[in-house]
Amino acid sequence: MSKRQVIVLWILALVLTAAVFAVRSGSDESFTGATDRNRGQTLLDDFPAAEVARMSISDGTDSVTLEQAGSGWQVAERDDYPADVQAINDVIRTLAAVEVTQGIEADPKYAPRFGMDPEAGDPEDHGTTVALANDAGTELARLTLGKELEAAANPMSPFGGGSTGRFVRNEADNSGIYVVSELFPTLEADPAQWLDDTFLKVEKIESVSVSEPGKPDSTAWTLTRKDETANFELEGIAADETLDTSATSPLKNLFSYARFEDIVPADEAGEAWQEEEKRKAVVRTFEGFEYIVHFAPKKPGEDADATTDAYLMSVEVSAEIPAERKAEEGESEDDAKTKQEAFEERRKSLSEKLEADKSFAGRTFQVSKFTIDALLNDRAALLQSESAAAQPGQPGMQGMPGMQGMPGAPGGARPSRPVQAVTPPIAIPPLPSEDGEDGEDGE
Repeated sequence: MSKRQVIVLWILALVLTAAVFAVRSGSDESFTGATDRNRGQTLLDDFPAAEVARMSISDGTDSVTLEQAGSGWQVAERDDYPADVQAINDVIRTLAAVEVTQGIEADPKYAPRFGMDPEAGDPEDHGTTVALANDAGTELARLTLGKELEAAANPMSPFGGGSTGRFVRNEADNSGIYVVSELFPTLEADPAQWLDDTFLKVEKIESVSVSEPGKPDSTAWTLTRKDETANFELEGIAADETLDTSATSPLKNLFSYARFEDIVPADEAGEAWQEEEKRKAVVRTFEGFEYIVHFAPKKPGEDADATTDAYLMSVEVSAEIPAERKAEEGESEDDAKTKQEAFEERRKSLSEKLEADKSFAGRTFQVSKFTIDALLNDRAALLQSESAAAQPGQPGMQGMPGMQGMPGAPGGARPSRPVQAVTPPIAIPPLPSEDGEDGEDGE
């Protein structure tokens, strides 16, 4: 190869290198704007997630304040009831890690176009504002989440294009509005959504006694059973009466799968009960636990449907846990040792359960009618009708073991919390012109 050819090849190589560099530079510039944060950078720079001890959320209609207390969190608007620690930690970690996918240069006054209008009362237009602070009260970050970003329509999908991200404004950054891929579906301002939903789990029920409506000191009926495998028997049942097991079987699993929907603050609870319908149930277990449960329909609010099935309930818990095991006659030394170890382990478990159940005392819980449905029967409803007694058939689902407590079954747990409506997605609004005026929409 001649010297001239070598020089030509070197020149071509340099030209190609320059072209590649130019293409790459142009590509990078397409993702870089005048905003402080660019694509791939975290929305919050050097955010001290471990220092967060307070988080407040508002959407123009609702608001909630979550505060750290010791190793846990509390919901201030619900008399400092324990909060869902996992849900809070998930949100904080997500906020700390979320990255910018697009920066839109826009003055803060244009935030309402993106669903972030602090003056709006409608959550759809107001957006969701999240403020995070440390235990000294110093604000660490404040963000406003706007509307969702709509993807291009997919002609092959009956559900449209869907959402690909959400508009977010960092209140400490006035350089623009950002798009992130995270939709934050659980970040809501409703206090009920942040409550720790751990609730009563009553085991091995021996007897259930229920009062008349409006007469908590009376007794409408009492059911008892001899052991955990036996059916209930109605105290005072007449010779010509037959107990309906489809009505009594659900009581074997009463509160086994119970969930509550909300906590009624103490300053509101006194006026929330329908006192004329208030009843008392006393539930005793084979392991010495006694639960005194007060329950009644909740008064409908001004905006509530008068036929709502929301109920209120409160509970008091006590227990007599045996301190010593009764030795069985003729048991060997090895058997005695094994049984003693099992007794001590069970006693420890019951003591922990008692402390956990006592934590629910003094609270007023809002529950679905399904949760206490099995307690609403009067004495007559526990008996078979004459026609049913003459032609016995298979018990319905209500009497099937294990069905009580299942969602949708009588006496069962409340259905999962309703799916919350999300803000309709929007396309990117027109950007302001260079002279500061709006675009061609004429607004």
